[in-house]
Amino acid sequence: MRTCRYLHYDVFTDTSLEGNQLAVFPEPAGLSTEEMQAITREMNFSKCTFNFPSETPGTDVRMRIFTPGEELPMAGHPTIGSTFALAKEGVIKPGQNGFVFGLGVGPTPVSLEWLGRGLRFAWMTQKNPQFGAEVNDRAAFAHALGVSPQDLVDAPPQTVSCGVPFLFAALMTRAAVDSVSVDPKAYAAACRASGIEELPLFVFTTDRTGSMGDEAVYSRMLAPGFGIAEDPATGGASGPLGCYLFRHGLIRPRERVSQIVSLQGVKMRRPSRIHISIDTAGTEITRVRVGGRSVLVGEGRLTF
Repeated sequence: MRTCRYLHYDVFTDTSLEGNQLAVFPEPAGLSTEEMQAITREMNFSKCTFNFPSETPGTDVRMRIFTPGEELPMAGHPTIGSTFALAKEGVIKPGQNGFVFGLGVGPTPVSLEWLGRGLRFAWMTQKNPQFGAEVNDRAAFAHALGVSPQDLVDAPPQTVSCGVPFLFAALMTRAAVDSVSVDPKAYAAACRASGIEELPLFVFTTDRTGSMGDEAVYSRMLAPGFGIAEDPATGGASGPLGCYLFRHGLIRPRERVSQIVSLQGVKMRRPSRIHISIDTAGTEITRVRVGGRSVLVGEGRLTF
């Protein structure tokens, strides 16, 4: 029998039992890729991380990230949550300003904010965006999402990646976002018709009707192809979200893209607050950051 210790965090929240669940394995030595994938299926969270000694100069650890369906080259909530876990483990020292994860996309830095000896907030720097194809047939796309074409804003549904690609669709209202129910076959067909591979879908609105907080965006992420029906907080999509908002002028004034809050997971009863900061020079995006808090809610040992 083998035993692996893990820490259970709720990420992009400062309230237990909200945010996005994450299992962090700080001592995974000896685990094979197949075992890490099987462990992630067993945990049944949207993602698990396995933190190994550094393999690349300029990095502090090598982190591998798994969904129940596959390994990912990068992701946001695993990076933020693992930062808090490694601070608890003492791998990250109190007061340390920065830390660098070795991910599948290369070195990925995080910057740290402390309150006394406790980590208060972490910022992850993502790659600058790559904008991809746009959806051409708005009516077919709306049908695939279970909404009307009038629910789509003028900005085109488009693929954007800061390491992992997502397909972004801006809707008019929060009610429209909540009503999205994807028809998988119709969605795949609408993507193919525009030359887009079937990607995780990120739907959102900048409608603030009924808002009680400072969030600028209300969002959902659906990724059945990743083994994730819906994700309560998606940091890997939130950097590209900020870039999409800037490119299509959906945040006014545009300077506000340096301090965006995206509220995700409400429909799942796991509200998550994801902070996004986009640095720009004229029309160019020069830096993409995603940040948030995390809460330790449990520790355990997996025996197999």
